[in-house]
Amino acid sequence: MRTLIQNVTALMLDAEDRILPGVELALEDQRILAVGQAPPDFAPDEVIDGRELVALPAFFNAHCHAPMTLERGWAEDLPFERWLNEKIWVAESALEAEDVAWGAALAAAEMIRSGSVGFADHYFWMDRVAEVVAESGMKALLAWCHFGIGDDQEVGGVPFEDTVAFVEAWDGAAGGRIHTALGPHSPYMTPTDVLRRCVAEAERLGVGAHFHLSESSEQVRRSLERHGLTPPAYVAGLGLLDLPRPTLVAHCNAATAEDQALLAAKGVYVAHAPKTYQKLGMEMPPLPEMLARGVRLALATDGPASNSDFNMLEILRLVGLHWKGALLAPEVLPRTQLLRMATQVPAAALGFPESGVLAPGRPADLLLLDTTAPHWIPRHDLAAGVVYTAHPGDVAYVWCDGRLLYRKGEFLTLDMERVRWEAERRAFRMVGKPMSSLRAYTG
Repeated sequence: MRTLIQNVTALMLDAEDRILPGVELALEDQRILAVGQAPPDFAPDEVIDGRELVALPAFFNAHCHAPMTLERGWAEDLPFERWLNEKIWVAESALEAEDVAWGAALAAAEMIRSGSVGFADHYFWMDRVAEVVAESGMKALLAWCHFGIGDDQEVGGVPFEDTVAFVEAWDGAAGGRIHTALGPHSPYMTPTDVLRRCVAEAERLGVGAHFHLSESSEQVRRSLERHGLTPPAYVAGLGLLDLPRPTLVAHCNAATAEDQALLAAKGVYVAHAPKTYQKLGMEMPPLPEMLARGVRLALATDGPASNSDFNMLEILRLVGLHWKGALLAPEVLPRTQLLRMATQVPAAALGFPESGVLAPGRPADLLLLDTTAPHWIPRHDLAAGVVYTAHPGDVAYVWCDGRLLYRKGEFLTLDMERVRWEAERRAFRMVGKPMSSLRAYTG
């Protein structure tokens, strides 16, 4: 497939932070062929008028629980412990594999609609999520969450061996768009012997791991009491930060200065999900300090049960506004740095390090934003417009690996009517809510 986008403004996110107005973008198969002017002999299958559109690298979501779309709005205005114990785990006790499939399909649609083409997922029945990724045309790093406290305590009774089999079977699937990782829940939940098994299997399979780490000061206190080490130091001693592929950890809200230096030295990617922290009243990770120490920080939404949606545009805005206000320093976290934390860094964390730049030879993972709405005018600074004014409704086109996934309100890889119907009826069933108000799906 060959696509030519004419007269578009390209926000490159290259080393010079160039913004090129009125250029041509040529896409051929999975790659960007040219930025500036297409080759004279380029014969496109589709030509798109890019006037008043901005092209930029697509977003990658560094940490989420995609099928938790089914629990969106179910556990509101509760502190974290009650949110988890009284609502989320109760609802998930009724979770089935088919629920996961439709919850993930709804998440995929929402992510595509807001400009994301890749996500790191940490949940259950990940083979069903992998099927959704393959069908939707997206990219993903998938980790099957394992608690390690007995098969009868695992969601669906799935043993550790099955989660390992998933990692082996699906790594590199969908033409290389799917990567897999071991998925222990966390060092505070998963026993030491199971964490060691995760290290051994990751080394055998040549993969990494994705898990939760240092989510609160209370977790740090308990780790010090139990192990004499903070959570990052504890998992480092087990080998979880020295795997064949980089380790991805979520949150690190209570990372000490020593923890931050350790994470930086080990090349660990840390997913930062500010909306969850704000909505659940949690402590905010020390992001500026972590960046200053060289930690690889990638922006994320987390799951929609805690943050409500998959809008990476909102995450960009929240991060910038929070830290400028908290530090009384409007110059911190410049707009292009934030954009890299939503594109290049999370793409690398997922195992797609070539994505995140508009340049010849790079993967054609990009979106076009319509800048004609009133909130864009006047268009003095397009990078600032993306970070501080853009909405998902501005997303006009989305490509992943050169395949067009979304065009002006039309989903090209997903049956949205069925996805909406299946997801809602399954969500209602999980929580025991009557479904009489739902209209029938007509196919």
